[in-house]
Amino acid sequence: LPLLLKATLLRLASGSYRPFYNGFYYNHIMNDNGDGQDKVDYFSGARLVVETSRDPVYSYNGANVTLPCHYRYEPDTGPKRKIRIKWSKLRDDYTKEQDVMVAIGKTYMAFGDFKGRAHIRQASRHEASLVISDVRLKDDGKYRCEVIDGLEDESDVVDLRLQGIVFPYQPPRGQYRLNFHEAEQVCQDQGAILANFNQLFQAWSEGLDWCNAGWLADGTVQYPIRLPRKPCGGVHLAPGIRSYGPRHRHLHRFDAFCFSSALKGEVFYLDRLAGMTLEEAKQSCQDAGAEIARVGQLYSAWKFLGLDRCSAGWLADGSVRYPIATPRANCGPAEPGVRSFGFPSKGRFGVFCYKER
Repeated sequence: LPLLLKATLLRLASGSYRPFYNGFYYNHIMNDNGDGQDKVDYFSGARLVVETSRDPVYSYNGANVTLPCHYRYEPDTGPKRKIRIKWSKLRDDYTKEQDVMVAIGKTYMAFGDFKGRAHIRQASRHEASLVISDVRLKDDGKYRCEVIDGLEDESDVVDLRLQGIVFPYQPPRGQYRLNFHEAEQVCQDQGAILANFNQLFQAWSEGLDWCNAGWLADGTVQYPIRLPRKPCGGVHLAPGIRSYGPRHRHLHRFDAFCFSSALKGEVFYLDRLAGMTLEEAKQSCQDAGAEIARVGQLYSAWKFLGLDRCSAGWLADGSVRYPIATPRANCGPAEPGVRSFGFPSKGRFGVFCYKER
């Protein structure tokens, strides 16, 4: 062992060792001195610059959206070889979450949920914009546009935000009954997804005040307070988002904050003189060529279409609610919102139905 160590040290000191191979293929050419020594031509001398939108790009569920991305060389030295374009969706902390697509020239491949929905727009020279069709709720987030030219690799990030509404949700069993995975499922059952922090913050800035803690998409538990009060963190704390931080996704139980976007269809109300049971309500929607509406669909219709109905109706989860866009006497509180009667075990009401356009 000492002899082997000594031989290794002598070899390193002599400078006869080769550099560690790092996976790149360099272009070795002879220098002008004629001494047989190699030099490495790393770059062409032009700096690659990638730029996306500084402002968020806004869209909504079911729409088509373009995330702009352009690149250039400084200085511009004329035509270049084919470059590689890669788009990735990132987590809020900018760590990589999933590959969206890669493209070389006119050849491209999309991955996962983006198959058949994503392609590169190259309408002008040095454009690498991403087009996403039939936008889905979970498409909301940060995207990295990466341009690779030989050894040069530059990127920039653009933020896609869906226009939508955040609503708190409790299941029929009552308050604080959902672990993280159950919260994910109940939001999905209501035509929504778990909200992220940016969506909850936007809802708070628009007036959402809710004293019950709920899961968010990153596994944290938080709640928005506009009017500080004793049961909601204390009267001396400023308004804002209260946070319990990350919680155990299996063991801890809270409510959920769900996020729903604009609708592809319409929500309408049906009623009978004597009202309907839940099962009769479901059948009435089917007879009208529709389905009983989910909670997220009712909130979206109230938020984006101005649905206003001072009559309570069944929804798919067994709850009874009604939306008020213009507050008035005998229609609940003085603020607009979706009113809830909870989950009545019996009773006869109208029904809100949903029909795709």
